[in-house]
Amino acid sequence: MIKTALDNFPRPPCAELLGWRLLDARPEEGWIKLAFEGKPEFCNPAGFIQGGMLSAMLDDTMGPAVLVMSEGRLYTTTISMTVNFLSPAKPGPIIGEARVTQLGKTIAFVEGRLMAEDGTVLATASASERLLEAARVVK
Repeated sequence: MIKTALDNFPRPPCAELLGWRLLDARPEEGWIKLAFEGKPEFCNPAGFIQGGMLSAMLDDTMGPAVLVMSEGRLYTTTISMTVNFLSPAKPGPIIGEARVTQLGKTIAFVEGRLMAEDGTVLATASASERLLEAARVVK
């Protein structure tokens, strides 16, 4: 496994809830691949993972892509995120990928997607993220 800024980063409670796990990263490209656990508790009455939970997974994929690309110097807060739900998500493993498309001085643009274990694309997203210097956030 490649070393990233996430190696010494405490996992927040929201990531724990989602079953967040780093699978791969290419920091120089601003690309990251994660695993999530689509828990039965996340399901709607139809038995599929609720869209808000999928949105949280996408958000928790795109932000870390910026953190990894910036070598831990930059955190993000989401300004806007557009999500497209393409296929119903069943409980089980969900794979998230994100790529930073532009890293500016104060804002980053990121694209992400979630896939089922069989490769079916479940949802895609694009986001604009406000950049925060990590040194100012962690006090």
